[in-house]
Amino acid sequence: MTQTQTPAPDSTRPPRIALTTYLQNAKWGVWDATAAVLPGTYLEAVVAAGGTPLLLPPIGTDTSVLDLVDGLIVVGGADVDPGNYDAEPHPSTRSQPERDEHDIALTLAALEKGIPLFAICRGAQILNVALGGNLIQHVPDVLPEANYQPAPGVHGEVEFGTRPGSIIAELLSERASAPVYHHQILDRVADGLCVTAYATDGTIEAVESTQGSWALGVQFHPEQNPSDLRLFEGFIESARRYRDGEPYADRLDSSMQFKPTEKSRA
Repeated sequence: MTQTQTPAPDSTRPPRIALTTYLQNAKWGVWDATAAVLPGTYLEAVVAAGGTPLLLPPIGTDTSVLDLVDGLIVVGGADVDPGNYDAEPHPSTRSQPERDEHDIALTLAALEKGIPLFAICRGAQILNVALGGNLIQHVPDVLPEANYQPAPGVHGEVEFGTRPGSIIAELLSERASAPVYHHQILDRVADGLCVTAYATDGTIEAVESTQGSWALGVQFHPEQNPSDLRLFEGFIESARRYRDGEPYADRLDSSMQFKPTEKSRA
């Protein structure tokens, strides 16, 4: 007689992490066609931090898929369409409206469900816009000295200070640095979000939800620094707790004054 093996409880499996993707022209082998695309650094970071990645291309959007996963990462990419915040496009703005619709729908669904949400670069901008905030479309117009996009395909580096008691401060401490590549930034921060990191020039580098769930948006690119996985590890740990039904313990005091400060010297 064959013995039936009892299925392992959910708590023994790695957290399942959904990631948004691009849908655009790509080349592989002899092919040149539309494809779902995502830089491998995102996937490698999720796996290295202990998660199982699942891809959600911006087509056939179905937010109920979040019932099957333990966390959502909204990744970087093209500019957010300024029509989403009632603005006219800047000459430099290059958007993908279909992807905006997909990412905004998933972001709002994740917040409503309380599933851990990690929004990276464009993802942080999507998070802000989805909740009613807006963006500065071209950084050189307001910060000509900024070097957040040094050259095509070349990441810059940003240093920033963090808000005490925030997710990002708990994971990265008071000050940190990270790779960066963008020409748009958050402007008016939406209700329901709190700024938790600033660069010394005043650029908003991180926002977090004030609505009682693990939701972190960062303007920089932590997936480009495989030697420092602290944010991914913190996110995967929050997904593990969500998987196991543990309530999120919010310790953020959004009423505390927090402003950009001068760079500290060792």
